[in-house]
Amino acid sequence: MARLPVHTAQSAPEPTRAALAAAEQGAGYLSNLLGVLANAPVALEAYQTLSQINARAGLTLQEREVVQLVAGTRHGCTFCVAGHTALARNKARLSPEVVDALRAQGALPDERLQALAAFTEAVIQTRGRVSDEALQALRGAGYTDGNALEVIVGVGLATICNFGNNLAQTPLNEQLSDYAWSGAQ
Repeated sequence: MARLPVHTAQSAPEPTRAALAAAEQGAGYLSNLLGVLANAPVALEAYQTLSQINARAGLTLQEREVVQLVAGTRHGCTFCVAGHTALARNKARLSPEVVDALRAQGALPDERLQALAAFTEAVIQTRGRVSDEALQALRGAGYTDGNALEVIVGVGLATICNFGNNLAQTPLNEQLSDYAWSGAQ
């Protein structure tokens, strides 16, 4: 049971109804995350706008999903880990080994993605005050300074949905039940 209302396109505040209806039509169902964020039209708008901006980043979809899964697991967001597991496996086509390692907060079998995951974790732990060594390790894996800033954008996006779901105790949509996560294994 959610602590905040999980709106539908019909029950949501008027300013959010069209966005929820469009999201539901696009995905075939309405994510409970969006239903929760609709409680505050600015929260829904911030999430959707930053999602669109993040999608234009120089990081690939696979890399953006690494950032989202690192943030989701570190922030303990069971909803987001399930949702991004589905995206990582089905849309980004990350290998099961990489996804499983991300969910377990373990080392990734791909060195480049491991460098990205480690940098993302450092950004979260230090609130962006990463060490010179952490930044150099990211650069050494072939990422740019622009990519380092894109990680921060991704963490910002994750923070909106991770913290919103943690506050609301958002129930998992049944469409995501196969990807449920209850914490690091």
